[in-house]
Amino acid sequence: MPGVYLSWPFCGQKCTYCNFASGVLPREWEPRYEAALLAELAAFAWPWTPETVYLGGGSPSRIPAEVLGRLLAAIPGQPWREATLEAAPGEVSAELAQAWRAAGINRVSLGTQSFVEAELRRTGRRHTAEVAAADVATLRAAGIDGINLDLICGLPGQTRDSWETSLDWIARLDVPHVSVYMLEVDEDSRLGLEILNNGARYGAGEVPGDELQVELYERAVERLRESGIERYEISNFARPGEESRHNLKYWRLEEYAGFGADAHACLGGLRRQNAEDVREYVAALESGRSPVTAETPAEPAAERFFVGLRLASGVEVSAEDEGEYGERFRRLMRDGLLERDGTRVRLTPRGVLLSNEVFQEFLV
Repeated sequence: MPGVYLSWPFCGQKCTYCNFASGVLPREWEPRYEAALLAELAAFAWPWTPETVYLGGGSPSRIPAEVLGRLLAAIPGQPWREATLEAAPGEVSAELAQAWRAAGINRVSLGTQSFVEAELRRTGRRHTAEVAAADVATLRAAGIDGINLDLICGLPGQTRDSWETSLDWIARLDVPHVSVYMLEVDEDSRLGLEILNNGARYGAGEVPGDELQVELYERAVERLRESGIERYEISNFARPGEESRHNLKYWRLEEYAGFGADAHACLGGLRRQNAEDVREYVAALESGRSPVTAETPAEPAAERFFVGLRLASGVEVSAEDEGEYGERFRRLMRDGLLERDGTRVRLTPRGVLLSNEVFQEFLV
């Protein structure tokens, strides 16, 4: 069954590496945003009962408990098979965790990013490793055992030793799911823009080079495997049965609905995107208009490869695929980027590191 994504773009601080449509917005906008979000949810026809719910942002952990209750009550199907809330370390309390569990949340993704204080401070994060560890304990005490911890590979000042420190904390906390992201460098984040401009602010001059980032990523793969946590997607690792059901819908091209500013949806063969700006999104709903700003046909044939190849299990190849992409498959296999097992193709370990080059082959 489809999933549901809710966007809550309000943050306590804007991290230097963040390229999402979120930020520190005036608190007075929050009740108007809640009303707009509830209006969008109420206008949806619900032709099916969702299996998963995901609250992203922003920092959904800043949503007042009563507001979260109203938002989740507007979505049918509770209890869902999986309901995830993204949380900023330091914003978890016993009362909130219990309220999340009561509202139907059974999985929390903590944006730890690093367990080294010097790295955290340079990115604008305020927590410490000890705070993150306390949050994990609080969630477990509230009955939320589905916990993910995020790490970013390539933060300013990151070294082999500091990376081992973060990986040691991951092993110690013994969570069932870990996400390891490579630092994204683009104009949508302050750090990315500074790097592109050869600047020095935000530690831009101390970002590890590509070779070291690759080494750190591969070390994470090794350390997580030692803990029984296997990679099932380029950036996501889990114990068997603990994979993110909601995120798997994206990579398997299953349907999902999206609500809120900059939310995306894939329904009925169409991809939709809501207004990115909170003010534009709220204005649309307050005036009775749709917040959708873009709608295009999905392209399942090509999308199946440049999305599905992110999965460690790869993609099933049909006879039609052979006719359309057979030469590309063979070239990528000759280059050591793809491997084949019967009717499935998947990225090789080298292909994982050069995945963007592989994906480009299916965008033309």
